[in-house]
Amino acid sequence: MTVSVRYIYIFILFGAFLEMSGAGKWFIDLAYSLTGTRKGGPAKASVVSSGFMGMLSGSSIANTVTTGAFTIPLMKRSGYSPSFSGAVEASASSGGQVLPPVMGAAAFLIVEFTGTAYSDVIVAATLPAIAFFFGMWVMVHFEAVRSGIGGITRAELPNGLENFRTGWFYLVPLVLLIHFLVIARLSINRAGWYTIIAIVALIAVVAAYDERSRGPLLGSIAAITLAHAAAFATYGVGLGTAIQVLLGLESAADPYALGAAATAAASDLGTIAILVSVGFLLVRPRSDAPLLELDSAVDDAARRSAESIGRPSIAGNAGYRFGTFVVKSMDSGARTATTVVIAVAAAGVVPGVISVSGLGPNLAALIEAVSGGSILILLALTGVAAIIFGMGMPTTAMYIILVAMLGGPMEDLGVWVVAAHLFILYFGLMADVTPPVAVAAFAGAGVAKADELKTAVTAFLLSLNKILVPFAFVFSPGILLVRETGGEWGLVGWADISDLGFFLPEVVVPVLGMFLGVYALGVTIIGCQYSPVDSGRRTLYAAASIFLMVPEVPLLVLEAVLSLAGLSVGLTGLLVTLPLRALGLAILVSLSYRNSARASGAELGAATPTPNDA
Repeated sequence: MTVSVRYIYIFILFGAFLEMSGAGKWFIDLAYSLTGTRKGGPAKASVVSSGFMGMLSGSSIANTVTTGAFTIPLMKRSGYSPSFSGAVEASASSGGQVLPPVMGAAAFLIVEFTGTAYSDVIVAATLPAIAFFFGMWVMVHFEAVRSGIGGITRAELPNGLENFRTGWFYLVPLVLLIHFLVIARLSINRAGWYTIIAIVALIAVVAAYDERSRGPLLGSIAAITLAHAAAFATYGVGLGTAIQVLLGLESAADPYALGAAATAAASDLGTIAILVSVGFLLVRPRSDAPLLELDSAVDDAARRSAESIGRPSIAGNAGYRFGTFVVKSMDSGARTATTVVIAVAAAGVVPGVISVSGLGPNLAALIEAVSGGSILILLALTGVAAIIFGMGMPTTAMYIILVAMLGGPMEDLGVWVVAAHLFILYFGLMADVTPPVAVAAFAGAGVAKADELKTAVTAFLLSLNKILVPFAFVFSPGILLVRETGGEWGLVGWADISDLGFFLPEVVVPVLGMFLGVYALGVTIIGCQYSPVDSGRRTLYAAASIFLMVPEVPLLVLEAVLSLAGLSVGLTGLLVTLPLRALGLAILVSLSYRNSARASGAELGAATPTPNDA
């Protein structure tokens, strides 16, 4: 329950404030403006925007429904089938919860349960998350090639530069969050609260800002902040207390150094901006506020509340809309947090029950016994168990329960603790798109008005990267940008990068193999690259994907077969995995070249006039 209050609630509230501020709609528009004209542009925009919003919301279902209301109709209109459209949205929304820096609050749970620094967690989680979304991107592209789907005309899309110019400030809270956690190294709960204050301050300034108030508003904020810094530098206290010192009501303290005074004043900038902006809104509540684009739920709430008090005309006032934004954000955050916190509180009992009842140790012992010491079988059993136990559960509750039950055996076999937790998180999220439950996929099917089972199967296939990528980073920890030295794990530093004997084979090669592998997997799943791919070649693409991403898997299988025949042969290690990755690369390059030549020949044949055409 402590974890729920300290971390989860704060970041649910953070997500609610960011969503109600209009950031979601702005980011969707930005994604469409950047990718909409490309082949399969609407689906690519859905991958980007849904991943971003899924990172913040922490709920696959909620994000599928809210973001899908924008993205799914556009995908269908561009030519994607309803089931594929719903599946793309569900897969991207669930995948957003492995995307740093927020990871749907999972990042902070991993910090809490492993004792690892937040910066280490988000660095480790970055490349696997990018690989997953890269795989989603290429799959929707290949589907567009296969179905002949183009992009949307520029006239139908938002103007990218104008959209960025009018909403760039939505990125400020995320930048501040990373700054607070990584550079300032504040505690997670303090960083969350400070970022929420920053969002409120930004929207307050935007609400009060127009051509008439721009100079006085920004000038007042700057002047008060400078005066605040001067008070710290002169009297060792803030501006409010400094005034009392001048009046003889308080005593001065030791003056701050200039740098410390500036830092102290900057830490109060959000509060100063809120107070000044609210003052301007009280004086001019009908400010034009040209940049204020709040979520439609805020405007609906403002209209209903204004009508309820018999003054519908005030619903459009910038000041009234700002007040409604604050209240609606708190209401939305509280409603969302209620169900999540209750689920997590209940889940928090489970680890204790598991420990007291012996279920955890017994389950761990059972998995270890069945695996027979094989890391491959252990990972497979853990993944299957995570999918089964994770079905229908909120992400945070799922993570707490699964880590308590399944984390131990992986760590006992030498897997880095963060890698083990990320592995469990990936497979737990697969439950959201795995039939027969597949709650996110069913939600996507509802929005797309598609067949539920077909959408769920498609979403599962599109999310297969969430199965292979975790195996890849467990077998090759360099993908997580970490190195084990003397039994201790740490992030790769400059000394490790300069050690080419380690960095090239342990980091560069596995990372390139992962990205090329998800590319080959995309061809396997969609059955098209530059031109359609038959079933025989799809099998070869699948083999290339495995050889590139997880060459250890076929080697361990071969080891097991040989051991059954009484032969004990060690086939793992760089001397074996590097040639196998090279074989996978050769297969992929050869197949891609032939597929490209076939596509070029087909285009040339279509463009060459026949005698009948003449």
